[in-house]
Amino acid sequence: MLKLFYPACFYPNDTGFTVIIPDLPGCVTEGKEITEAFEMAVDCASGWVLTELEDGNPIPKASDIQTITADEYPDGFTTMIVLDMDSYAEKYGEKSIRKNCTLPAWLNNRAEKMNINFSQVLQEALIQKLNI
Repeated sequence: MLKLFYPACFYPNDTGFTVIIPDLPGCVTEGKEITEAFEMAVDCASGWVLTELEDGNPIPKASDIQTITADEYPDGFTTMIVLDMDSYAEKYGEKSIRKNCTLPAWLNNRAEKMNINFSQVLQEALIQKLNI
C-alpha cells in the first residue's frame, strides 16, 4: 500500500483558502471552506503524483514539515496531508502499459481462433487474483 505524506501550506483569502504543496512544483489548489480546501489539496497532490508515476518519473521526497512555513501571508498555516495512492490510482489511473508474456503456442493458437482479447483476459485474471 502506497501512502505518501506531504506538507501543505494553507492561506486564507477573500473566497476561502489557497493551498500550495511546496514539494510538488506547480501543485496549487483552493477551496471555499477549510474542509473543501483540505480535500482539494489531497486530490490535487494525488493527481500530481499519479501523473509522475505513470510517466515513470521519481516521486519527490517530502520535506520535513518543520522546514516549511506558511508565514508569507497573514494567518497562513502548514499541515501534513496523506495521499493514498493505491485508492487514487484505482479510481483515476488511465495510463496503460504494455506487458510481454509467454504462453504455450497451442494455447495461443486456440485463443486466437476464438478471437480472445489477451489484454482483457489478463486484466480480468489479475483483478480476480488480487481480489480487487
